[in-house]
Amino acid sequence: MEDKDILEIMHSDLQRALKKPRNQRRWGMAIDLKKCVGCHACTTGCMSENLTPPEIHYRPVKEEEIGEFPNVSMRFLPRPCMQCDAPTCTPVCPVTATYKRDDGIVVIDYKKCIGCRYCLVACSYGARSADVGHYYTGDMKGETYEVENSGEYGKSFKRKTHWHSPIGNARKCHFCIHRIEKGELTRCTTTCLGHATYFGDLNDPNSLIVKLITKVNVFRYKEEMGTKPVVYYIT
Repeated sequence: MEDKDILEIMHSDLQRALKKPRNQRRWGMAIDLKKCVGCHACTTGCMSENLTPPEIHYRPVKEEEIGEFPNVSMRFLPRPCMQCDAPTCTPVCPVTATYKRDDGIVVIDYKKCIGCRYCLVACSYGARSADVGHYYTGDMKGETYEVENSGEYGKSFKRKTHWHSPIGNARKCHFCIHRIEKGELTRCTTTCLGHATYFGDLNDPNSLIVKLITKVNVFRYKEEMGTKPVVYYIT
């Protein structure tokens, strides 16, 4: 299989999944650590897609040194939200602002969120951040793209006040719902220079992602926590 065909294959898988009712889909992601070169293109692509403010990164890349001196090397581990099947973040929300959709994606309702940050503490992966209202452009914020709607969750809002805005709320990766429901792959998948990121429907046995995660060289990050993450790592 040529790398140049991988995005086309995943796009076909996505189109096939979208023909099914939403509750029959189960979105998941796989990341090939052998292909990840630590370029952080997925991180910057995500920031551009979601117009995230300073200090909020939905898709950071952890860097780890493995082996013993002098035989050491670096391993890069991209860490999106794990969209857990048994999330620890949702039960602690006092206003049910964060919940798991029937297609497996854990979401946040900005209109309901009261900014208590219980979910930030409960998340086993540190995948949630609080939007405290910082801007890259400081006092120029009223005239820049930083107050415009990023399209998250397919909603429309301006990032100026707490009401109907992410400011004051918890924020996290949402598998680019606004993209996949339009038939587009997640931004991190399309910007990955090494084609290390795979996305698709885990309920489709013919999808590329299912074929990859059924191999033996696969693990899930902090699986011992019992959260049942749907992000898989290929080693």
